Amino acid sequence: MRGPHNIIRLIRTGATFERTGAMNVVLDAFEAPKPLRILARTLGWPFKWLGYKGDPTMPPATRALTALGPAYIKFGQVLSTRPDVVGDDLAVQLRVLQDKLPPFSRAEAMTQVEQELGQSVDQIYSEFSEPIAAASIAQVHRARLRESDQEVAVKVLRPGIERAFRKDVDAFYFAARIADLFAPGARRLKPMDVIKHFDGVVQGELDLRLESAAASEFAANTKDDEGFQLPQILWNHSARRVMTLGWADGLPLGDNAALDAAGHDRTALAERVLSLFLRHALRDGYFHADMHQGNLKVAANGDIIAYDFGIMGHIDEYTRRVYAEILFGFIKRDYKRVAEVHFEAGYVPADRDVDEFARALRAVGEPIFGMDATHISMGRLLNYLFEVTERFGMETRTELILLQRTMVVVEGVARSLDPHINIWNSAHPVVEDYIKKSIGPRAVVSDLMSTAKVMARFGPRLPALVEQALIAQTHQNDERGRRPTRSAWVVPGLCGLGLGMVIAFAAAAFS
Repeated sequence: MRGPHNIIRLIRTGATFERTGAMNVVLDAFEAPKPLRILARTLGWPFKWLGYKGDPTMPPATRALTALGPAYIKFGQVLSTRPDVVGDDLAVQLRVLQDKLPPFSRAEAMTQVEQELGQSVDQIYSEFSEPIAAASIAQVHRARLRESDQEVAVKVLRPGIERAFRKDVDAFYFAARIADLFAPGARRLKPMDVIKHFDGVVQGELDLRLESAAASEFAANTKDDEGFQLPQILWNHSARRVMTLGWADGLPLGDNAALDAAGHDRTALAERVLSLFLRHALRDGYFHADMHQGNLKVAANGDIIAYDFGIMGHIDEYTRRVYAEILFGFIKRDYKRVAEVHFEAGYVPADRDVDEFARALRAVGEPIFGMDATHISMGRLLNYLFEVTERFGMETRTELILLQRTMVVVEGVARSLDPHINIWNSAHPVVEDYIKKSIGPRAVVSDLMSTAKVMARFGPRLPALVEQALIAQTHQNDERGRRPTRSAWVVPGLCGLGLGMVIAFAAAAFS
């Protein structure tokens, strides 16, 4: 029945997109080839009457996705992080996609809590409110623990959400295969890869233990960050479909009037939001990738509180160093170095001209730095930068797209708090500090120590590896009756490598 289900669901999807006026918007955003456009209109137009009407006050794309339900809403949110796929205009439209759905009943939520935690709600909580927020995957209740009288937030997955998502994701895969089959020109958009990425994101959010783990790791990384708080994860009251965490009491970061009335310094808050994001991305390589005002509060003491850890970004150490050098090069207006970093990292093909690329980057940076401080935008810089690198054949890197998207959101949050903030002045000390620690002499010593530690784990095996190499080489030479080939250098090479690691380790230890 998978085939009929998918076909019916796709017809209903096409009909809804046609009825809401979203069909052309989406096809244009994806630059869909003619065969795919014909197929989409064939699935939509004759069955337009079957489509959901949606909220006519919303833009066409968000109206259609909201009408189609939770899986489509979440798909739209994930696509908003991929302007490389859907284009900048549609990505902006999808970022404001309202993720507010009718809540399910308090009784259903209590039943799920009891099934997951193995105790009655009355045994665990002395209070358990009606839902205070409902989204596409879960909803939140305010509660109080009976054992400690601690006020907590309880996040509960929607009943049957896993099955509903599985059905719709299956239809998405079916649609991606059709696009591959009937529109070869659309393969450059990698529709199957897009759906796999979405599937992975959703599977992570459908297991609240993974979100709890993400929050726990984030808390461990940021425990010493001044002016920043995370709600405590209560593992003994959390499971796959239920997550309990300490209640985050504070003012919404987007309510400027309330912040002013409480006496908070919005300029300081704006600078802190920006510096915290950069510190987490560069120092830890693990950052909150959904830092909009709805996921941030301000505590009474002025600390910023973050919550909702369903979407987290990860960047490896090497990419962090590249990203920091690029940002620092722009801050210093050293466009030749920015260009060289792109080539060294392999982001731009080696057959391109580095000087020509540097001039293109200067055309990106100089107009921005010539602006008034209130108009200097990191988000605009990154957008321009990706346009230039695309012209020079740079391949899309998903982790950088997510970083770019989060940077744009964070910049928007900072400017909403203080329209006159100088983004670059706020970023400079964080980026410069990271550069000193990760690229200077101390970083070289640290890298040598890390390499030595890895080699040390193989130390007990080195004699056996050398012996095996000697035996294999001797056997090969006896059979062929020839003098040793270049592969004979494997043994002294291993010995030299081992000695080199010992020297490196000693140097690092005494530095």
